[in-house]
Amino acid sequence: MAGLDDDLDFDEAGGGRLTFDFQGFLFKVLHYWKLIVFCIGVGLVIAYFINVRKQNIYRLNALVSVESDQNPFFTANTSISFNWGGVSGKLGKVMTTLGTRRHNALVVDSLKLYMQYLKQGKYRLLDVYGSSPFLVELDKSKPQVHGKLLEFKGVDATSFEIIHNFQSPNIRCQIYSDRSVFNATMEVGEFRQTFNYGETVNLPFFNGVVLKNRFVEFNPAEQYFLRFSNFDNIVASYQNSVAVSFFRGSSTVLSLAQAGPNKAKIVDYLNTTAAILAETELRSKNLYATNTIAFIDSSLNAVNVNLKDVNDEMNQFRKSNKVFDVSEEIATISGRLKEYELQKEEERSKLSYLNNLETYLQNKSDYTKIAAPTSVGIDEGGLLGSISTITRLAIERQNREKTTREGSIILKKIDSQIDAEKNVAFELINSRRRSINLQLGTINGYINRFEAELAELPEEQQEFLKIQRKLDLNQESYNVYLAKRSEAAIVKAANISDITMIDEAKDIGGGKIGPNKSLNYMMALMVGFFVPMFIIFVRFLLDNTIHGSDEVQRLSKIPIIGVIGKYNYKNNLVAFEKPKSAVAESFRAIRSSLQFIFSKQQQKGLGRTLMVTSSVSGEGKTFCSINIATVYALSGKKTIILGLDLRKPKIFGDFNITNDTGVVNYLIGDTTLEESIVQTNIPNLDVIPSGPIPPNPSELLMGEQMEVLIAELRQTYDMIVLDTPPLGLVTDALELTKYADATIFMIRLDYTKKGMLGLVNSKWQKGELKNVNFLLNFYKHKSNHNYGYGYGYGYGYGYGYGTYGNAYHENDKVSVLKRVKRFLKRL
Repeated sequence: MAGLDDDLDFDEAGGGRLTFDFQGFLFKVLHYWKLIVFCIGVGLVIAYFINVRKQNIYRLNALVSVESDQNPFFTANTSISFNWGGVSGKLGKVMTTLGTRRHNALVVDSLKLYMQYLKQGKYRLLDVYGSSPFLVELDKSKPQVHGKLLEFKGVDATSFEIIHNFQSPNIRCQIYSDRSVFNATMEVGEFRQTFNYGETVNLPFFNGVVLKNRFVEFNPAEQYFLRFSNFDNIVASYQNSVAVSFFRGSSTVLSLAQAGPNKAKIVDYLNTTAAILAETELRSKNLYATNTIAFIDSSLNAVNVNLKDVNDEMNQFRKSNKVFDVSEEIATISGRLKEYELQKEEERSKLSYLNNLETYLQNKSDYTKIAAPTSVGIDEGGLLGSISTITRLAIERQNREKTTREGSIILKKIDSQIDAEKNVAFELINSRRRSINLQLGTINGYINRFEAELAELPEEQQEFLKIQRKLDLNQESYNVYLAKRSEAAIVKAANISDITMIDEAKDIGGGKIGPNKSLNYMMALMVGFFVPMFIIFVRFLLDNTIHGSDEVQRLSKIPIIGVIGKYNYKNNLVAFEKPKSAVAESFRAIRSSLQFIFSKQQQKGLGRTLMVTSSVSGEGKTFCSINIATVYALSGKKTIILGLDLRKPKIFGDFNITNDTGVVNYLIGDTTLEESIVQTNIPNLDVIPSGPIPPNPSELLMGEQMEVLIAELRQTYDMIVLDTPPLGLVTDALELTKYADATIFMIRLDYTKKGMLGLVNSKWQKGELKNVNFLLNFYKHKSNHNYGYGYGYGYGYGYGYGTYGNAYHENDKVSVLKRVKRFLKRL
């Protein structure tokens, strides 16, 4: 891009080092200081409105402790609970649970957060949870409308009014007891009805009881609303709202934090979250004990039935027989036999439990209902640990299923852990079963020996002893199961949750975290400053026009002969009609500089020629030609202006002469030199206008007749000013350089492109242009080291310049709007 290439120049002295015009950029910024101040002001105003419109955001927290199994009755033989895998495992589960939909659904349902109490504020609806003048007890079995603002207006101390304007007959409702959602119909128009506090309200869109909050009164100047939302959407909005972190590096204490606009809602949510966590953990912890108690109860029922049957059998035997007692020796043998039969029953119970456990593990997929092995007296640590692990993994899998897709890596990993633990359990079951069978064999041997000793007794005594042993055996089993059930109940009752609240959430003032008003103002300052700075920087890089003399000196070694200030006037005859003006003085200074250039040339007695050219149209070439010729003429020099811009003649307009004949007529031989020269009203100043536009201007200027013309004029005039076409558009000016003793190249500040200086430099270095000097037009002095960033944009058309129109380029036509803007700038 041209602007980027011009502003990022190669430093010749630095051997190709890329440099940036920081000074120029600084002055560009200074020129636009009003824009920067304006943008900063706009940013601060926007920040102010953001600050006043944003509602305050608060952040509160609560502390919970996660400990290992807390049970004062926990022993190796009596424990019916199970270990979660250490505190670290519990911490991980708690942190995972807080983000699950199931847990947040319990909290939302407990606090009824799908029902919002709102108040109309200045800029928005405000959440007045905990400070509403009315309270609602919902009938969750009946529908409530979704998304509608139901206005509740206090009528008096005993009644209120429900108001809503239904725009459509279709409304969306939800029954929160089963979470079902359905469409209902409602009559279009305004609904308004009065009810009493405490009265059951049954409407198609609202069902419940409205109570008056005795701590908050209805404000007649404020509007209060109730809005119901979809339960699942509310749960999703709270699902990741609680941030969890370790409290001050502790490995057992978690900090639960939540942010929001309503502190009362945050307090309730955090405390309810902790309470539900503790309750859920205790329920899971007691699951093992609950299953064991259920197993013991079923066994007690069976033993109780047997005991009753045996007791009836004994009573019936005693009625039929006269045997009420036996000898002491026989009683001793019977007692020993009863002991072995009791041991046999215990071992058979263990064996039955192991067989059922094996079948359960092989055929079932829910392993959360396994009773404790200690309920039948199995106290091997390996088997107890294995069953505890399987139960723990099964509960973990159930919890994961609520938030994890079936077939996921997490569930597959848990399944593989369960399968591995089941294989261990099967090995332990088989080992224990072999041990029990060996024990049963030994017990059966003792039983057979004592039964043989009793076989010699009378039949009635044998039957009595048999019934008595069964009665004692069942009574003993009943007592054992009853003791174990009591033990299990005590352990369950003594269980406490491993999650306890240390410091509950509480609104004690403060906790505000937003909006950060200072940050908003700081951001406004930064944006208000850097956005215009960026725009200015981009414009500076893309700007390829010349703004000051320093740029000209940096881009070219061609000297600057002078500067012409901006001066609005009705025509181009400023030096003649306003001889005391600064512009006229500038042209006299240029005349003095030209005299110094001409004095070095060896042309005695001949007139001097001065060629005035520029890069493109509109740079003030004709204006400067006329006024330079004028100051020469006013100094007594016989001067003539030669209009050599044959493509677009315009020099005649300011002198009120016609362009019917001129240079073109002379060059083609239609007129003589005397016939072509026109005297002006300025003493000593003549003009030869361009004449009609020829079809071959370049050929005419290259002809011999042009050389004759210049030679004749040198004999007659002291100064010959050549008003030529733009050098950057056509080659005509290059054809005329051989006739010029000096050349002035016009540069209009804020208009001439930097790239044009490269063209002039090239022509000058090749020798195609000699004695060339730059003349800066449209100069406006500022105390910024000649950088033209304060010179003003737009050209003063009051100079009376003509335009080149379509002869050179398409952009010379100026719209009416631009003319009005430029006129206003001059005021």
